[in-house]
Amino acid sequence: MQEDIINQISNRLRELRKDKNITLQELADAAGVSKGMLSQVENNRSIPSLTVLLNLIRSLQIDFNEFFKDINLLTTDHKVIYRKKEQYQPFEKENAHGFFYQRLFSTTVHDYHVDFVMLRLESNAERQMVSTDAFEFKYLLKGKVEYTIGEETYLMEEGDSLFFDATDMHNPRNVGKEDALLLVIYFFKNKAV
Repeated sequence: MQEDIINQISNRLRELRKDKNITLQELADAAGVSKGMLSQVENNRSIPSLTVLLNLIRSLQIDFNEFFKDINLLTTDHKVIYRKKEQYQPFEKENAHGFFYQRLFSTTVHDYHVDFVMLRLESNAERQMVSTDAFEFKYLLKGKVEYTIGEETYLMEEGDSLFFDATDMHNPRNVGKEDALLLVIYFFKNKAV
């Protein structure tokens, strides 16, 4: 297993774009990709090909060495990844009210990038349906959630789980009065986009 750099790259792209006050659409146009693709890359929903990544960096008008200077490219040969809860990283995905993500850790195993995340949904959480270039596993730790995948809706109660192809449009909705808590595992196949 190696600790993953995909998240570092995604976060760096988003930070640089925001620091330069460039909109998603402006950067997407400059790099020759769709706004949706760029959003998926920034939100860890898709892994960019090398060509796309280089075009994005070039379009941000930043030197390649400067882009990668704070990214840990070294891999480890450790068979165990251990994290203290203080090391979990909160992060945001697209415009979603009441969705609070916390990355437990990410790693690459063989050809798969795997992202382990805790998702807390407030009772009034809402967002548009999304698609992710991955398979997803959801385990409901607390609360009651209605999970829509494509045309089907599943009522999840504590202890229930889902595994699905997340390229289908999907969205959770907290139907309880308290916050809901989900363990989410994303399985990305390393492929060019």
